[in-house]
Amino acid sequence: MTVRKTPGGRWRGVLKVGREQVASKTFDTRAQAVAWVSRERAAVAGGVDPRAGKATVRALLPQWLETREASVAVTTYNTDRYMVDAVPAWLLARSVGSLTDREVQRSLVEYARAGHAQSSVTRFRASLSSFFGWCVRERLIASNPVASTRVPRQATPRVEMRPLAEAELESVAAAVEQYDETLSRLVLVAGWTGLRWSELRAIRVRSFVEVPLPLLIVERAAPEGVEVKTTKSGRSRRVPIADRVLPLVRGFAAGKSADDLLFTTARGYQLHAGAFMRATSWKSTGKGRRIHDLRHTAACLWLARGVDPGTAKAWMGHSSIATTNLYLHHLGTAADRAALDRLNGPGCAGGAHGELEDGSQ
Repeated sequence: MTVRKTPGGRWRGVLKVGREQVASKTFDTRAQAVAWVSRERAAVAGGVDPRAGKATVRALLPQWLETREASVAVTTYNTDRYMVDAVPAWLLARSVGSLTDREVQRSLVEYARAGHAQSSVTRFRASLSSFFGWCVRERLIASNPVASTRVPRQATPRVEMRPLAEAELESVAAAVEQYDETLSRLVLVAGWTGLRWSELRAIRVRSFVEVPLPLLIVERAAPEGVEVKTTKSGRSRRVPIADRVLPLVRGFAAGKSADDLLFTTARGYQLHAGAFMRATSWKSTGKGRRIHDLRHTAACLWLARGVDPGTAKAWMGHSSIATTNLYLHHLGTAADRAALDRLNGPGCAGGAHGELEDGSQ
């Protein structure tokens, strides 16, 4: 008999292949036990052995990564590898055959509540789906439990960009200079080149060229605490260096070999965000901005000076023009400016003197 009642009053479903018992599970009702046996029989008929599904997620992830390394792009593989470190311990300990969409959804919610951006949660879900899809192809499980899950809605408001105006950038650099002249020059370089902090940490002297024009060739990123990797987009890009900061970049390169880090502290050490913020009293000198707002500052400086959005997109390394357009939204469009000029023009209630056409107030 494939379903029998236990001494405790529950119902145990038993799956046999031939005379061998290969799996069993206990349920509160007989109907649940019968349904489970039916599903497991169908899985066996389709070529999935329930015994294979007893392997834990922790044991199978290295095997999956090995196949991924040989079949996907380096950036995709790196994303998957970092995802492995984010899988919660309770999920790692579970057997792949025992996991349902409910458990996977729970892991997505936990990841989102840890403060990750929705785009990161989306990538986390994509990697999990790839892993369980591999388990299906390997006949370890019958279906992918990620398929019916959804990316949780972002619980915390998105942090808005707060770029500095050009005069503000100069003011911040001057304030930082009171603490550290080298890091003051770094603030200006970051505010004019738009390099991410991880890219500033990774770029080498050989990536600074002046022929045919001054450029930084951005190919790598060095997030703190992990290995050097490709840029966020997975592609290299060229960022022209404005005259305002060209002498500063030359100063950083002076006396260094081609393989040396280009941007370092005054003592030649690699940059670290925590040390930078302490050394510069960034909470006060940074006017309430994040270090990443220096990247936003560069994009706004370029666009405000007439660089077309397509070029700014390439310099920033954005994968979509929609991302670059966020800066246009922040600055205001040409239509916004034309409408404001009209609003403030003579004869309008919003004019400089608040006068109406008849001269009254």
